Amino acid sequence: MTDKKPPLVLVDGSSYLFRAFHALPPLTNSKGKPTGAVYGVINMLNKLVTEYKPEHIAVVFDAKGKTFRHDMYKEYKANRPPMPDELRDQIAPLHELIEAQGYPIIIVPDVEADDVIGTYARQAAEQNMDTLISTGDKDMAQLVNPHVTLINTMNNVLMDEAGVMQKFEVPPSAIIDYLALVGDASDNIPGVPKVGPKTAAKWLKQYETLDNLIAHADEIKGKVGESLRNSLEQLSLSRELARIKCDVALEFAISDLVMRPRQPDKLRQIYTDME
Repeated sequence: MTDKKPPLVLVDGSSYLFRAFHALPPLTNSKGKPTGAVYGVINMLNKLVTEYKPEHIAVVFDAKGKTFRHDMYKEYKANRPPMPDELRDQIAPLHELIEAQGYPIIIVPDVEADDVIGTYARQAAEQNMDTLISTGDKDMAQLVNPHVTLINTMNNVLMDEAGVMQKFEVPPSAIIDYLALVGDASDNIPGVPKVGPKTAAKWLKQYETLDNLIAHADEIKGKVGESLRNSLEQLSLSRELARIKCDVALEFAISDLVMRPRQPDKLRQIYTDME
């Protein structure tokens, strides 16, 4: 995809926000208002658009509150500390700034940004359209296919099907099963205790699918086999929690996701306020 420009660029705004907040020094304006995450996100966005000049683009954020995954599993993301105030205080001005720059923002209640991105990527592939997803989230590797590539804006690394294979040692089609086995501490997805990336990849190489591995769980020797058999009941839950939903009802079609005119007065006001 490096030699041709993707017609659709989907930006994982929530991933950008957290990464910019943690990567940059805590910048503030003269009134002590935090500005570092906003500065980081806007810089990454502008750089991406300058480089790829997409025909269609959307910046997707998580909605406030719980999602359908919390209904499936009350403990989902329960171990996360509350969002720091200095990060929360930057969300509204960031949304305002992104919109004033002309970028379409998409926020859909009850689902995560991943699900919205997955749905748009699937729709684009059905229209034979290539998609570039800008994220740092490893879960998105399950969306990669001949039409969908990931880019990590922090280090500019592109990840296609071969890149997923190289990084995880399983193809994109096995990523959901892989995540179910490994679990995810940040999302509080249980996984199988004692099973790390290497073991998960080895098992999926041998058995191809989680269902086939479960059917042959008795063949797995040692403590790790015991751990697998003790986790069988929760594995299907872990798999559903890790699966990105690709059939979200969306208000806007891909054809609507185009740059709007910039709002110079609004931009001047926000940039002046943030110094």
